[in-house]
Amino acid sequence: MRPGRDVTVDAVRAYAIGGVVLGHWLVTGFVLTPDGLRVSSPLSAMPGLAPVTWVLQTLGLFFFAGGFAAARAGRRAGGWGRTRRRVLLPLIVLLAAWGVPLAAGAALGVPAVTLETVAKLVLSPLWFLLPYLLLRAVATPLNRVVARYGPVLAVPAVAVVAAVDAGLLPGWVSVVAAWTVPWVLGAAVALGRLSRPWIGPALLACGSGVLALLIAVGYPVSAVGVPGDGRSNLAPPSLFAVALAVTQIGGFLTLRAPLADALRRPAARRAVARVNRVAVPVYLTHQSVLLVAVCLVGTGLPGLVGVPEGAVWVAGRAVWIPVLALLLAVATRGGRHGWGCVH
Repeated sequence: MRPGRDVTVDAVRAYAIGGVVLGHWLVTGFVLTPDGLRVSSPLSAMPGLAPVTWVLQTLGLFFFAGGFAAARAGRRAGGWGRTRRRVLLPLIVLLAAWGVPLAAGAALGVPAVTLETVAKLVLSPLWFLLPYLLLRAVATPLNRVVARYGPVLAVPAVAVVAAVDAGLLPGWVSVVAAWTVPWVLGAAVALGRLSRPWIGPALLACGSGVLALLIAVGYPVSAVGVPGDGRSNLAPPSLFAVALAVTQIGGFLTLRAPLADALRRPAARRAVARVNRVAVPVYLTHQSVLLVAVCLVGTGLPGLVGVPEGAVWVAGRAVWIPVLALLLAVATRGGRHGWGCVH
């Protein structure tokens, strides 16, 4: 762990990456149809599990940690260039690794539905990485505003997301606006503009209250999209996604002191550091690992391919999680040589 880093924020980033990975692995089911391989979700058959997504949809915390790190980095030489390098290398590896198999599959007559399913899952992380890089690129002027006025930029960002939800603006606009809110909150914490002890409980109460209100007025309960539903809280990110991010950030700030105490143990700090060193490649390749497992195993064993419904499927997928985690650890071991988190 480098001197000057905030280990509690590193722990939040590690949790956020783990939540994204585990969440995707649990809600991404595969069904083999006459047209090819399609994606389905256990939430379609088991909507009662939707509240679990409130814990596992952690992209807001990922952007919060990014805003904090960018504010701490300030104008440090090479900061932005280092960020680009740490993202571009695993991104190039990812695209190169899948480009040839997809092209070969098309030439060999693999069903178009299957190729589309694979391509969408491989490229899906970019949907959130691009706004991350955009916010990192403009971090210096954002930090100036936050340092002077606090997290006021969150207000117009929320207004933009509300306009998108109301159909007044195109959906792509909220892809940046929604994640600006946790990013700005992270910068405000780093710059000492949210240091009072009541801030955490206030954000927690406000965010959870808005979540309850949004559900009451008809927003989906699931924090992630469910195939077949007419509306998603994540594509594009809605006010629900913003409120969830604020709730999670409030929870972190409320528990930050005891978390810091827990992280005094060297073993805990080492574990957090390991995850942070491979944050980018883990984020970019975790869906690829799932696809590779599906391609290698096929329909031979439960939990990978099959209609995602009932306790049997859930148990089967749960059994596969440690296997997928091991494959992901092997695939991203290059993170020890510089594929670190995007500071």
